[in-house]
Amino acid sequence: MNIPFYRVEVGGDEREKIDEVLDGEAPDIIKDLESAFESYIGASYALATSHGTAALHLAMLAIDLKRGDKVLCSINAYPSVPEVVRHFDAEPIFIDIDPDTFNIDLGKLEHYLSENKSKKLKAVIVSHVGGQSVDLDRLYEIAKQYDVKIVEDASDALGATYKGQKIGSTGADITCFDFSPHLRRNVCNGGMLVSDDEEIIERARLLRNHAMVTEDESLGYIYDVTDIGSQYMMSPLDAATILIQLEKQDDIIERQRVIAAVYNEHLEGAPHIKLPIANDEHPYSLYIIKVDKNRDSFARELSARGIECGLHYIPLHLLSYYKAKYSLRVNDFPVALRSYQQVLSIPNYAALSDDEVDEICEAILDVASTRV
Repeated sequence: MNIPFYRVEVGGDEREKIDEVLDGEAPDIIKDLESAFESYIGASYALATSHGTAALHLAMLAIDLKRGDKVLCSINAYPSVPEVVRHFDAEPIFIDIDPDTFNIDLGKLEHYLSENKSKKLKAVIVSHVGGQSVDLDRLYEIAKQYDVKIVEDASDALGATYKGQKIGSTGADITCFDFSPHLRRNVCNGGMLVSDDEEIIERARLLRNHAMVTEDESLGYIYDVTDIGSQYMMSPLDAATILIQLEKQDDIIERQRVIAAVYNEHLEGAPHIKLPIANDEHPYSLYIIKVDKNRDSFARELSARGIECGLHYIPLHLLSYYKAKYSLRVNDFPVALRSYQQVLSIPNYAALSDDEVDEICEAILDVASTRV
């Protein structure tokens, strides 16, 4: 049996909604999705984009990021995070991680801000790895003290909560979602930018479609361009699929937690493996174990047994562009480096059958038992 790292199920409801779009029966499907998303998250405003990177890039536009500005982020983030900063000729500042959650270390973040007071420090992008958030109360207090914007990268945190509130409604200036994140490819693409700040959302809404405005509603072809934007619009077909998937998201998280509980039970005490350290609200969008040594050979042995694994993420200072651009050394971020050498994401998604979950456990236990 071959078990992919991720598999998405598309049912009759998605196909029916897509047919409505194709038949011209859902002309406002994107607005319908945005409204549903606002209700689901509990945010004041939601703006659909073509993909998650587009949402992040649009967020940088919305906060008016400029050349020479600085944006702090975790060294353990997907390349889209510093990439959107560099597109403005701004500088990403990397912070090491917490060894248990793989998220940005808030102590080191606060230390950097206390030692580097500058008007060029514009924002902090905080990624919630696997869907488990940082201490948001502390994060927002830090942001208030040092007057920086908070942009949350919730690519893995759709439906996740912090103290009972869904991520995206807890107090960030902007939160960005990705409906087809790294190694969990959906059948569609899409992102979402949410905010409670009307000024931010109106600027993002303007820039989402080339900053074009229509002055004569009776003649839709008469337009003006008032700023420099780009094309970040979501397609109606993507919106149709995502709208139906959104209705299932809480059930998806519940299934992920059930599977995680099985992993926790069966893999506890397995040699050479450390299980995730998680709080009660962890949605387990990713189930990340640590392998004490030779992680890649461990993954190859699982692959030979038909189990596909993932990696979240390669620390940014090990990537050629950032290493050369900022003269970064391998040991500059020791916690992230050590985690990178050990972490391995194993399959965890709602479409996994109980038999597949059992097979994954058996394969991991078998590989672990043969290692020295």
